[in-house]
Amino acid sequence: MVQDLNEKLRDVQFDRGYHAEVLGEFQERQSAQNQLLATALIAGAAILLLLQTSFGSWRPALLVFLTLPMALVGGVIAALLGGGIISLGSLVGFFTVFGIAARNGILLINHCQHLEREEGETFGPELVLRGARERLAPILMTSLATGLALVPLVVLGERPAHEIEHPLAVVILGGLVTSTLLNLFVTPSLYLRFCQPRQASAA
Repeated sequence: MVQDLNEKLRDVQFDRGYHAEVLGEFQERQSAQNQLLATALIAGAAILLLLQTSFGSWRPALLVFLTLPMALVGGVIAALLGGGIISLGSLVGFFTVFGIAARNGILLINHCQHLEREEGETFGPELVLRGARERLAPILMTSLATGLALVPLVVLGERPAHEIEHPLAVVILGGLVTSTLLNLFVTPSLYLRFCQPRQASAA
């Protein structure tokens, strides 16, 4: 609506010293979105550094960080099915899915590293399969607990006073599906392919 209004206003000739400007809720929403995106960029850089600190290497850190957008696919599809409008609540939902996917990826890769360093497992398919199998329950518990808590908000729909919660819940619920599949199937395969120790790569 604001875009259509601005297009109409371009054809209006105002007297010198006068101009049209859209204020109120639209201006506040634009300001909130800009602040949220700026905060997200800072948080993204901090997440990358924390991943590197956690894993002790840039390769697994970049692996988790670069695969995180894949976790958002379900949220995008859910938002499109829900009307295709990306609101402030939807953006918060995307960042929430981003955080959940990062946490689950850290759990998985840290466990694989623990099996290799502390329990003497040889790097290879057996190590990755064991790590994924043993991290299956925590990952599913996180996703199911979060998803079940959001189902009522999705079912109730966009009722009054739920204008932010409903799109947030829709995006998170859709994103949880793809983030769970990502962490259980894609991340282990990529870890096996790109995060091999030097001696394993040489062999």
